[in-house]
Amino acid sequence: MLSVDDPLLAEVATSSGQATSLADATLQELKRFCRETLSACETGPKRVEFKVRTGKPATEILREATESHAELIVMSSHGRSGMRKMFFGSTTERVLRETSVPVFIAPDAKPPVASLSAIASHINRVLTPVDLTPASAHQLTVAAGLAEALSVPLIVTHVLEPLFVPYSVRLILPGAEAARRVDAEEKVSRITATIRSRVKVEPIVVTGDPSEEIITLAEARQAKMIVMGLHSSGILGPRMGSVTYRVLCRTQALVLALPPTPTPANRAHDHIASAIVTG
Repeated sequence: MLSVDDPLLAEVATSSGQATSLADATLQELKRFCRETLSACETGPKRVEFKVRTGKPATEILREATESHAELIVMSSHGRSGMRKMFFGSTTERVLRETSVPVFIAPDAKPPVASLSAIASHINRVLTPVDLTPASAHQLTVAAGLAEALSVPLIVTHVLEPLFVPYSVRLILPGAEAARRVDAEEKVSRITATIRSRVKVEPIVVTGDPSEEIITLAEARQAKMIVMGLHSSGILGPRMGSVTYRVLCRTQALVLALPPTPTPANRAHDHIASAIVTG
């Protein structure tokens, strides 16, 4: 468990000559918070290590994840601004843009859960939107592993963005849009056929704005966990895509965000599922 102190506050606390340093006070508060938060859990982590760092939150979170060889970062989706429908926390955003390990994002105002069965009863389904790029294979593997661990169905969806087709082109190629959808459905079927787990899989292809369709589908099918990729197909390279950003701003589902390349750990989905259960 990590808490990051503001450098200015740390300097003021030091210059004030207080007997207890800001880092010590933060450490005690962190331990109290952990003790109270985990008291309702049926099972807890085997060991809890507490860390207090000073600096910019996102920078220190990423540095600690690297130095401790973390395989998963767990964060809240929103900061202290309260503008839930428009933005999520700037610290979380920067971590998502620069992380090399998966980030599990939990929205606020969720009831605490005490066991894996309680998590599964709340989630109902796992939803993973795939863009059918090479990154989709790893994303699908992780999503299927989580769905199997939670004993819930998996929805694999691809969203076709509407394209403007001039009238003259429609006359020449009247079935172009239908062919585009059939091609997407075939690709989704092929990629879902590679899933080796026993999880029940439902492939869905829809048309519309990707973020809107993902949010709508998650709400309609009660998929309270979304597994998404942190990559963009634009010139900016492997950064958080705009679709992922918009989904995070509005969804109340749990979101597991995966960086563009898989972590070096073997059986990544088992590590992630284990971390979610204990965390």
